[in-house]
Amino acid sequence: MGDVEDRESSRPRGWWRRGWWRRKSTPAKVETYTRWSFHFFAVIEVAAVGLPLLGAMPLWLAALLLTLVTVHAVTCAVTASRALDWTRGRRGQPVHMLWTLGTVTAVVAATAIGVVERGPGGDDVDTAVGGMFGVVLIFGAGVMALGVRRRRRVFAVVSGFAGGAVLGGFPLGVALPTALATGVAVLLGGGFLAFTSVFSVWLLNAVYELDEARETRARLAVAEERLRFGRDLHDVVGRNLAVIALKSELAVQLAHRGRHEAVDQMTEVQRIAHDTQREVREVVRGYRDADLGVELIGAQGVLRAAGIECEVTGQAAGLPAEVQSALGWVVREATTNVLRHGDAQRCTVAVRRSEDGVVLTVENDGAAGPPGPGGSTRDRPGRGGSAQGRGGSGLAGLRERLAAVDGTLEAGPVREGVFRLVAQVPTGVVS
Repeated sequence: MGDVEDRESSRPRGWWRRGWWRRKSTPAKVETYTRWSFHFFAVIEVAAVGLPLLGAMPLWLAALLLTLVTVHAVTCAVTASRALDWTRGRRGQPVHMLWTLGTVTAVVAATAIGVVERGPGGDDVDTAVGGMFGVVLIFGAGVMALGVRRRRRVFAVVSGFAGGAVLGGFPLGVALPTALATGVAVLLGGGFLAFTSVFSVWLLNAVYELDEARETRARLAVAEERLRFGRDLHDVVGRNLAVIALKSELAVQLAHRGRHEAVDQMTEVQRIAHDTQREVREVVRGYRDADLGVELIGAQGVLRAAGIECEVTGQAAGLPAEVQSALGWVVREATTNVLRHGDAQRCTVAVRRSEDGVVLTVENDGAAGPPGPGGSTRDRPGRGGSAQGRGGSGLAGLRERLAAVDGTLEAGPVREGVFRLVAQVPTGVVS
């Protein structure tokens, strides 16, 4: 417990907030930003209406009107939140909240009309309450647009609020030009907020669709690799099994006739079976047609296509084929991890020759959390390890491939949000 408390106290203040934000995927970040933007609209509404009210009328009346506006702003925030949940398919259309928002908007607007008609007179009161009347209608129209889908319905909502603003001035004896000006102001303001709402919903859906497309692309890449593996396995096993079947049938016929050549045929079957086992192991381990240079180019292209800035340095020329094969699969596995785990914006891949051998480093800024004690593990082939964002199945396969060239593997978070994978092959194998 003491070590845990020491580590917690040594972390900078606010680390959990940054970790909470970094753990979110890009679509979740956009959704959080959109949701809190509409919540901030409620603060803007209260501030825009409250300050003019406090200085224009008696305190008790200003407090009453400010309370009504606050209730309206909170209703707008709740309606926006539920409408966004409906947009993402987490709940049904918030029809009751839309009707509630419309009712609260009508009540606040009617109260504003009553204050102008029967409350304390004065230009300051009329201006402040008139502003309250317009702002409430504008925000009501803009937020209600979140809860409808078709453009005609959005236009109908905004037009209805604008028409209500015009009609609301007639009982007060407001001149027709003034009432029309109020209606136009509500139409423009409510239309702008409605457009903002519709655009925000479109953008949020687009971000989620792009994220799903990226996941689909990663799954297709995995499926393509499985098909390639299946074709290679079929080519090896299918051909050899056909030969084994023919020779076994021939050996049976020869044995029935008492011919000693049956032994030779079964010996040949045994040899082919051993060759098939060796070739299957080569296919499974990925030792066929693995080229480090090709993998480096492919990794850079795939990551850039996924919107991740990728920088590749170093060259694979001059390395033995078995070293290129092992490191090529390290690049492929690391690229897959960057695409499927975490939320990287930048990735660097470096191949460096040194006196100790060749070092391949893959580093990205999409680690899910901050590094912990011992988070980076250095593994000899055959020891346990962990892959980015999951168990150790990925690194287990890489260790098997590095075992043939006596390589070492180091993988884990190196600092907050940064994951690094380092594969090193000693000089004796490289030279």
